[in-house]
Amino acid sequence: MNISAKSEYAVRALLELAANDGAPLSAGALAKGQHLPRKFLEAILVELKRAGLLASQRGPVGGYRLAKPPEDIAVGAVLRAVDGPLAEVRGLRPHETAYAGVAEHLPKVWVAVRVALRDVLDQVSIADLLSGRLPEHVESLTREPDAWQNR
Repeated sequence: MNISAKSEYAVRALLELAANDGAPLSAGALAKGQHLPRKFLEAILVELKRAGLLASQRGPVGGYRLAKPPEDIAVGAVLRAVDGPLAEVRGLRPHETAYAGVAEHLPKVWVAVRVALRDVLDQVSIADLLSGRLPEHVESLTREPDAWQNR
């Protein structure tokens, strides 16, 4: 899986907002707080608002705030909001793929990959990340002997 800059920035912006205890922050303050490019972040914030993850407020004390409690915002929902489905195969959803001959069972692998992604990304919330207390099944994956090694 390739996590785009867009997805990473979106999660980081939501973490910054969650840490601000509900007070709105401007796009500039969010960009500065996470050292992100402001113009790129502004476009991401619009997408997060469209997805119902952010609310905005105009005025001198305006800015963005979370539209839901941080425990109700899964990382998977953030990634879907800015980058679309978690798993695709050449623009198709894993269950939409079909192959003939020796590759006929390959869709099962693509579907399993999607399930594995969901099992982590849909179970970790912005609140979990902010607190550092991840679900145990996610924590256990980080303790695998080769988890932190490139392959």
